[in-house]
Amino acid sequence: MSPRSICVDRFAGKVALVTGGAHGIGRGMAERLHAEGAAIVIGDRDDAAGAQVASVLDARRPGSAHFVHADVSDLEQVRALVAATLQRFGRLDVLMANAGIHQVEPFLAEDDATWREILGVNLTGAYYCVREAARAMPTGGSIVVTASTNSFFMETEMAAYNVSKAGVAGLVRTAALDLAPRGIRINAVAPGLIRTRMTTGVTENPAHAAAYLQTIPLARFGEPADVAAAAGFLASDDADWITGALLVVDGGQTLGSNAPAGGGV
Repeated sequence: MSPRSICVDRFAGKVALVTGGAHGIGRGMAERLHAEGAAIVIGDRDDAAGAQVASVLDARRPGSAHFVHADVSDLEQVRALVAATLQRFGRLDVLMANAGIHQVEPFLAEDDATWREILGVNLTGAYYCVREAARAMPTGGSIVVTASTNSFFMETEMAAYNVSKAGVAGLVRTAALDLAPRGIRINAVAPGLIRTRMTTGVTENPAHAAAYLQTIPLARFGEPADVAAAAGFLASDDADWITGALLVVDGGQTLGSNAPAGGGV
């Protein structure tokens, strides 16, 4: 992350909760918001990694970061996560509902348990987090949910993931209508292929990487900081009149084909 891109104190005095904050995009979001002045609570199933991220952030500004174990597919754990945030910092201003999982399986062979788990974390979990966080924002706030380009640009052998992320896009739009009278804005970021531990099969495989980069007009993979910057904008007062939006962060990949024209008029 370039220091020049940081908006110092943009979130000063605010408290942000980031789910799935131990790794990848979620960690990038936590680091970005913290660098811009927010106190951070990280919720994640990975206790060791989540605690380590919180410790690193807290060392930079003592008393400003905290980790709570949370599986977002479990409503009671989500409620406990929000309660812990309020207990620790006394308020909740920003939610980054980022926790997500995926699995590559052929459509006709997809395991029912896998379907339920992915929908449980990615869609139901996002719903739980949005609802419980909104209840803890009596004077307004901002919510950003991590959707995906798979919300509208489907890939084979990823049925559960595709459907879950399409559902997230719908969740954000309907919640935006219901939450607007409470002064709560909710938007989504839709990342393309971001360089994280979930995508190493492409990004760290020279042959796969070269082929995939041919489909991205900006000719590079995304980084967690790219998504964090977009999410930070949506959460900030700079986006004060934006709600229900889906901000695509994909290097132009889903714009259309960038292959040379094949003839015709």
